[in-house]
Amino acid sequence: MTGWSWEYEGYRPADERLRESLCTLGNGYLATRGTLPECAADEVHYPGTYVAGTYNRLTSEIAGRQVENEDMVNVPNWLPLRYRLPGGHWLTPDTATVLDHRQILHLSAGLLERRTRYDLGEGRELAVRQQRLVHMGDPHLAALRTEFTAEGFSGPLEVEAALDGGVTNSGVPRYRDLDGRHLTHLHTGTAGHGTVWLRCRTRTSDIRVGMAARVTADAPVTLRHELPYAIHQLTLDLAPGRAVTVDKTVALHTSRDPAISDPVYAAVDRVDRAAGFDELVESHLTAWDQLWRRADLDVPGESGRILRLHLFHVLQTLSPHTADLDVGVPARGLHGEAYRGHVFWDELFVLPYLNLHFPEVSRALLHYRHRRLEQARTNARAAGRRGAMYPWQSGSDGREETQQLHLNPRSGRWLPDHSRLQHHVGSAIAYNVWQYCEASGDTEFLHTKGAEMLLQIARFWADAADYDETIGRHRIKGVVGPDEYHEAYPGARVPGLDDNAYTNVTAAWVLTRTLELVETLPEPRRRELVERTGLDGGELELWEDVSRTLHVPFHDDVISQFEGYGDLAELDWDGYRRTYGDIRRLDRILEAEGDSVNHYQASKQADVLMLGYLFAPAELQGLFRRLGLRLDEDTWHRTVDYYLHRTSHGSTLSGLVHGWVLARARRVEAWKFCQEALQGDIADVQGGTTGEGIHLGAMAGTLDLVQRGLTGLETRGGALWLDPVPLPELSSYGFALRYQGHWGVRLRLERELLQIEVPSSDASPIDLRLPDRAVCLRPGETERLVLPD
Repeated sequence: MTGWSWEYEGYRPADERLRESLCTLGNGYLATRGTLPECAADEVHYPGTYVAGTYNRLTSEIAGRQVENEDMVNVPNWLPLRYRLPGGHWLTPDTATVLDHRQILHLSAGLLERRTRYDLGEGRELAVRQQRLVHMGDPHLAALRTEFTAEGFSGPLEVEAALDGGVTNSGVPRYRDLDGRHLTHLHTGTAGHGTVWLRCRTRTSDIRVGMAARVTADAPVTLRHELPYAIHQLTLDLAPGRAVTVDKTVALHTSRDPAISDPVYAAVDRVDRAAGFDELVESHLTAWDQLWRRADLDVPGESGRILRLHLFHVLQTLSPHTADLDVGVPARGLHGEAYRGHVFWDELFVLPYLNLHFPEVSRALLHYRHRRLEQARTNARAAGRRGAMYPWQSGSDGREETQQLHLNPRSGRWLPDHSRLQHHVGSAIAYNVWQYCEASGDTEFLHTKGAEMLLQIARFWADAADYDETIGRHRIKGVVGPDEYHEAYPGARVPGLDDNAYTNVTAAWVLTRTLELVETLPEPRRRELVERTGLDGGELELWEDVSRTLHVPFHDDVISQFEGYGDLAELDWDGYRRTYGDIRRLDRILEAEGDSVNHYQASKQADVLMLGYLFAPAELQGLFRRLGLRLDEDTWHRTVDYYLHRTSHGSTLSGLVHGWVLARARRVEAWKFCQEALQGDIADVQGGTTGEGIHLGAMAGTLDLVQRGLTGLETRGGALWLDPVPLPELSSYGFALRYQGHWGVRLRLERELLQIEVPSSDASPIDLRLPDRAVCLRPGETERLVLPD
């Protein structure tokens, strides 16, 4: 196994779901899980193909209630290719004797290779080698090459390749009581040049899907179609030691695609014009090579290998093709059906990386949010508020998609879900707008769509804050913070918590940044913004007041997660660990016991400490000073320690954030949490969840930890700020980034030495700020800086 491959040896049914997720291939438009083509969906395998932004809404009866859910749709399966000796059973690793089996994910090439040897008895063996690609150059194409080699026998081998329209959404066990039959109006047929096609549409969103396939081999190919399949059949003549090849090329379109009239016609036309497999591989490799150059990352050892896998999956989910789509950041990638393909706040962990490599993709993802600004304003009005209230879970059109009920697999009970009260997602969107514009220098976006989003989010926070005369401060009540375990006070009849520190501080940040933006906008832009939004001077005065008086609770000389957190009971952490071992999902354990995390000082993931992730120490202290509060280094360190001992890390984001915060605080425990973040998906630390889809935010976040966290890199005030963090376990690394028109700025850290190389271009010089000096680098210059102790 090299730094550019990911390999699995041997066939283990219990590991298949995990491998299928981590061996997914995609191109930002579509992705297909790494399921073996001869294997149908069952308890071991789950083939799935997902098209970015393709959702459908269905209503199910759950626990006596009508529940509506919108899902990212599992579209028809293009993979099926099965084989057998005449009169025998179809061969799969589950039904035949496997002598050896390997899967190799070639990261540099974006290819999935599979090698299996079957024992057919009587000294006969069949070797199967497959190469699979989802084309990174042409986002509508995918291809599969299969080579069969007989050993110890000769004779016919029957092969059947198909398109399967009989799929459902059934990849997540806890969703199986929900209706997953999203496809309807299924038709199959044949076209000229040996092509079969399949068409269908989603049941309520009425998105039409067209798929076409071509099979080439040194054997006659016959076509047939019997619902739900469109099939190619052929019989190969095998001879000992001679490889016989079957190539399957597939095209996929939907009615959401631009510049087409009919998805089926477009798919048939594209697959008929597609090059042969070897040429497709060549153009696919070129596209991947271009991506790797833009996202160059050099980290030694096992950490570097994992980071490269993370980068691979980020690029497969959010590639330059994403810039042409109306899609957000699916929290579980295009790799499975967990979270129903919804868009949460995970872009908060994804965009900082993309901003410095693929700013056009970041811009498109922010456009997704801007297009749903009017729906966010509608959401706010429905809640009796002004401004924009973005949903915690978003899908096709920006309405709130958070489930009303969720299943606790431990107790088997369906429970009310109040996570839609996580209104802090609006602050995350505002933060992303600001960070993108700082990194890219895109003032056009900031002064138009960005300013509009910031203003409406600020307006929501100002309206949501009520003045409390008894404490002389504004308060935001009835929310849920990033922790997610705490949704209500013990014994309360209504959900929601008061003065979540993360929510209030980030709301103050949004108000402050929006005030700055309005003040500095060029007069024509300012006038247009005022006219479009009805902004007036009185409103700006309110924002100024609220941004300085939002209440942040404290207890025991630490920041309280929310008002009253310190009054909750302490949990017997050691006792629960002895009893249950893994207590990451403490909420499910306690609910199954008839208890609730609402009673205890216990958090799922970083909540207060998220402030240390978003803001460098100096900026965080400045925010507290603006609020009239003192946050010195000792108070922050006490706060970090307090929550470290009260967090179960029930989210893959938790290790990432804690690693980042501890690294910024120069703490020796930082590497432990960095390692947990790196291992999150490859080791499936959440206990089976990776098989339902990767955790995209955590993967992108580990990349950004190296890019910004360990370098102390910030993009603000028109300069690059660097304050490297010494981490003995990762003392040498380098990467390239794109910054305000500069392509390929290279940074490399070697213990106490920082090297920065700016490529030759017509761009302006880069202002560089370190704790002890300022440097101006012109295009074509390289600077080697000795870092202070």
